[in-house]
Amino acid sequence: MLLNHLRSFFRVSRRLPLLGATLLALLMTVACATNVRPPPQAPTAAGYIVGAPDELLIHILPDPEISREVRVRPDGMISVDLVGDVQAAGRTPLEIASDIQSQIARFKRDAAVNVTVVSSPSQFVTIYGEVVRPGTFALDTETRVSEAIGRVGGPKPFASLNGVRLIRSMKGQPKIYDIELGDIQKGDLSTNIVVQEGDLIVVPPTMLARIGYAMQMLLFPLQPLLSGAGQAGMISSGASAVGL
Repeated sequence: MLLNHLRSFFRVSRRLPLLGATLLALLMTVACATNVRPPPQAPTAAGYIVGAPDELLIHILPDPEISREVRVRPDGMISVDLVGDVQAAGRTPLEIASDIQSQIARFKRDAAVNVTVVSSPSQFVTIYGEVVRPGTFALDTETRVSEAIGRVGGPKPFASLNGVRLIRSMKGQPKIYDIELGDIQKGDLSTNIVVQEGDLIVVPPTMLARIGYAMQMLLFPLQPLLSGAGQAGMISSGASAVGL
């Protein structure tokens, strides 16, 4: 009986590594599956503030129907049929529509006005750091962080992908969002938020790149001396060659 128990124990012991490996593989599969997460919901456009030179679509009912695409002028005004100039900059599309509707009521009974944003070049985002072409570009469509970084050429090889930060001014106070670009590339879109007007995206270098940049800054003042010494050596060698 004791011999039978020992045999059973050794058979189970031999299977433990295989069972452990199988369990580990299952856990890794579940972990990878949970990393695939959808992006956060985009904010509504109700609070969008129009500015120059945004392009708006003005639609006025009833018949005769009026449909016009207008661009906000540098003075912040737009021109609307039957009404004339209307203040657009600094207002939401809903506020512009309400103003037009109140002014056009004397020409159209039960007028219904709808204002939509066709393009929004007045909205700018700035990206700097470890990207190919750091700078500022206009937001003409709904843009998420990964798309914004792609529009400036993408990250450089030494970019810290999970150290990206988005800085946004909210009621005069800065708010910082941690963007995990490396996880976004793997399918976890939970930090791939929609950028807004005035956002600043910072793509920092890795720690290894920081050390390299620091060494470069320390060596940079010596670079002219090293170049001059090299040139002096070349001149001396040339003089010796001609027997001077």
